[in-house]
Amino acid sequence: MDKRRFLQVGAAATAAAVSAPALAQANPNVRWRLASSFPKSLDTIYGGAEVLSKRLAAITGGKFQISVHAAGELMPAFGVVDAVQGGSIECSHTASYYFVGKNKAFGFETTLPFGLTQRQQNAWIYYGGGLQLVRDFLRDFNIVSFPGGNTGVQMGGWFKKEIRSLADLKGLKMRIPGIGGEVMARMGAVPQQIAGGDIYPALEKGTIDAAEWVGPHDDEKLGFYKIAPHYYYPGWWESNSMYSFYVNTKAWDALPKEYQAAFEAAAAEVNIDMMAEYDFKNPQALRRLVGNGVKLHAYSTELMKAAQDAAFDLYAEESEKNPAFKKLYESWSKFRGEVMLWHRFAEHTYSSFVYNNAPKRT
Repeated sequence: MDKRRFLQVGAAATAAAVSAPALAQANPNVRWRLASSFPKSLDTIYGGAEVLSKRLAAITGGKFQISVHAAGELMPAFGVVDAVQGGSIECSHTASYYFVGKNKAFGFETTLPFGLTQRQQNAWIYYGGGLQLVRDFLRDFNIVSFPGGNTGVQMGGWFKKEIRSLADLKGLKMRIPGIGGEVMARMGAVPQQIAGGDIYPALEKGTIDAAEWVGPHDDEKLGFYKIAPHYYYPGWWESNSMYSFYVNTKAWDALPKEYQAAFEAAAAEVNIDMMAEYDFKNPQALRRLVGNGVKLHAYSTELMKAAQDAAFDLYAEESEKNPAFKKLYESWSKFRGEVMLWHRFAEHTYSSFVYNNAPKRT
């Protein structure tokens, strides 16, 4: 999406909001169902779909209604792509990297290990050609995609025992999805893809030894610290985690243009709103977790370097055999190099100073 198109979407949505009564009279009633990949207990992620639904109803005077259904209500958490593709539902709210088993190119829209930050991901998606490349890839799945939220850099997971060296990963059963799971496998771990609502029971029963999810707010709600007290950082496999609204192509094409503009604007609002909510809630949750005896650990440099090498070896191998992955990777990799050069000077220098030098007066 280029700058002109982005501004056009915002202007159209603003005009629609101002003239909602007129819009409601001019357009038909539309009723869609949205299947989320997330349980209701994860209020911030699941809540992104609710924000979308409420904003669309407000903009269109109640004419465009989307009912939101948690994971498991209409279908399993990982069944949403097939459902949207087949047209049994109009849309879903999910994380694209859940579906790398279909094609590893699905990973780009959410995140790749050692990838972009939330701001950098937005820049690549909205201005660097990322969204168009994602949509070109998803065309074969009868899906139109819209960015729908982000967590920022995630934490690195919960472990029952400390991870002191690479040897401690050997045979360790860990809930970690997507390409991050494949990187962990290359270092000796045994990755498991488990939906959010099923992670705690798996930890409790000993089916898995460790699990990653999001960050302090969501992790506290799911109670992982009660079983696995060692909390690692950073989540190098999720330097950001962009969620997506997937819409069936035929359903999208059938919408009035005003409704399409309203949907795009509402999705963009979710994309901004979710990150702000996490940045507000995570610091408070982290303090509570530490107060409950959680032990914070940074991953060792040895492990981080090994993981990064394994990740980029995987990207090179996949690019050689998967044209869809290669097309996205070439754009992503070039943008990554450029944006990190810029952020190294201003963002990194500023952050490093303020994190390590407290002011004399606060």
